[in-house]
Amino acid sequence: MVTGAGGLVGAETVRHFAAQGYRVLGLDNNMREYFFGPEASTREVVAELQAAYPEEYVPLAVDIRDEVAVRRIFAEAKGLELVVHAAGQPSHDWAAREPFTDFGVNATGTLNLLEATRQYAPEATFVFTSTNKVYGDTPNRLPLVEQATRWECVEGPFAANGIDETMSVDQTTHSLFGASKLAADVMVQEYGRYFGLRTGVFRGGCLTGPRQAGAELHGFLAYLMKCAVTGREYRILGHKGKQVRDILHCADLVAAFVAFHRAPRAGAVYNMGGSRFSHCSLLEAVTLCEELTGRHMKASYVATPRVGDHIWWVSDVTRFQADYPEWQVTRNVRDILAEILEYHRARWARDG
Repeated sequence: MVTGAGGLVGAETVRHFAAQGYRVLGLDNNMREYFFGPEASTREVVAELQAAYPEEYVPLAVDIRDEVAVRRIFAEAKGLELVVHAAGQPSHDWAAREPFTDFGVNATGTLNLLEATRQYAPEATFVFTSTNKVYGDTPNRLPLVEQATRWECVEGPFAANGIDETMSVDQTTHSLFGASKLAADVMVQEYGRYFGLRTGVFRGGCLTGPRQAGAELHGFLAYLMKCAVTGREYRILGHKGKQVRDILHCADLVAAFVAFHRAPRAGAVYNMGGSRFSHCSLLEAVTLCEELTGRHMKASYVATPRVGDHIWWVSDVTRFQADYPEWQVTRNVRDILAEILEYHRARWARDG
């Protein structure tokens, strides 16, 4: 079962398991269009999955906030081995517009899925796509040094490999989105520790891929490349554009899910991102887009950053690699941007 099956991570998960011959129940009610508008609709992706995997993929237009509907699906599912929970409201800024919707989708929806798993599929692996925003703005207290194109952490325990799971999630500004995801994150852990379910929490950095429907409020790398191709102005929000993100291709994330499912644990928590292998600042990403497209980008600067936004984030993935040494990051930022460009270039050029 995959929730958010029409989204970036969900669809990549569906493709992987459907191609292996699994029957995949894909839950997606296209709330992404409600969050971010028609450009972010998941309808086209769901249709593509149906066409590619007509026997393996079972699309279900279900709202995970609907406890009765969720329970019914679990009760009817037979032999459920794995739940990948990738549905969510993913934007800090949007969460402040409708806090009840944000919390309902991110926290209550997760609880509905966990309880249904406990009642109807207690032997299944449960994978949750959490976020580095559960740490709030604590990373901004790191000893950061301003360099020509980026902020950099040059000393302290997180300088060499990035931020690990020991960073505190307390006494910090999360944004409402970060708070709702933290509630879900802790609940997934608790269903593992308290009830013994095989649950894994993956606290993602910047997750992306060629099929991402990037919007201004979410999916920055895909949206950045779209602006580069179409000539649309890109707004840089705060921190002089030197804020650093690590970038992980969704296929590498799904490979981590697969590794975890082969040897699941109870209540495991992992920071998951591109690590030192794949990271960049926003200014550096703009430069890469210009190099790959051969076009100068239109960009404007807004001095006020988003609430709770990270100045520097690089995920330390050594804990996951210690538990699952066969897994590694396979694509860097340039590789990913080139793949996004190749996949979308013709359509974006036409639309632009």
